[in-house]
Amino acid sequence: MKGFSFSVLFVVLLGVLIASQTLFVVKETERAVVLKFGEIVREDVQPGIHFKLPIMNEVKKFDARILTMDSRPQRYLTLEKKAVIVDSYVKWKIDSVAKFYQATSGDEFVANRVLSSRVDTGLRNKFGERTMHEVVSGQRDQLMTELRDDLNRVAQNELGISIVDIRVKRIDLPPDVSESVYQRMRTEREREAREHRSKGLELAEGIRADADRQQVVLEAEAQRDAEMIRGDGDAKAAAIYSKVYTQDPEFYEFYRSLQAYRESFNGSSDLFVLEPDSEFFKYLNSSVRGGTK
Repeated sequence: MKGFSFSVLFVVLLGVLIASQTLFVVKETERAVVLKFGEIVREDVQPGIHFKLPIMNEVKKFDARILTMDSRPQRYLTLEKKAVIVDSYVKWKIDSVAKFYQATSGDEFVANRVLSSRVDTGLRNKFGERTMHEVVSGQRDQLMTELRDDLNRVAQNELGISIVDIRVKRIDLPPDVSESVYQRMRTEREREAREHRSKGLELAEGIRADADRQQVVLEAEAQRDAEMIRGDGDAKAAAIYSKVYTQDPEFYEFYRSLQAYRESFNGSSDLFVLEPDSEFFKYLNSSVRGGTK
């Protein structure tokens, strides 16, 4: 019984060993090639379970998904010989598994290195054909499209890969150029500030002059209105006084005499000499007698 169990176990282990040497699985995200003593005998093996000959065959698997190559920022010259620092990346995927293996031995690092060199050359040529404005905003998308199409043909022929997309993440000026541009922009902004300040001062002077003119006009109109009101008041007062004084003319004359005396002799040292038979005493005597009656 023990011998039978050992035989079954041996057969199972042998079957597992044979299966591991003859079967291989390619995932959905992979592509593979089958080699026979280093020579490709089956290329672009699709996902699924496949057979191979033990010892004789070797399987190489590759990532079939879209891969990203992030390049280091590089310095390029535009058509006006102005330097820019360009940071870009490339999206690519394996198109021909056999050609990719033959060109790179299946090493993605080798593919990225070759692709980086091609992208660097392409960007250098494209930037050298355009001005600063065109590469920054005007023809940036067109530049990327042209470079992608040109590089895609080369990559398919040399590496067996297709270029999905090429994009520039950012374009910067070198530090020395950035400083000069900053100083030029600062000088320009200061000049504009002086112009706006000068215009503001002129406008302020105009507003101040207009306010002063309006003040003079308002004061003159107020003075005119005050004089008119005062004159009207004086006229009304004179009319009232005239109406009142006509009721007793003698008292009005006496009151006017008192006002004249008050205005003429308002100091403590002033003297006023009257004759006993003057009109003033006569009026006082008549007033006293009249009051006694």
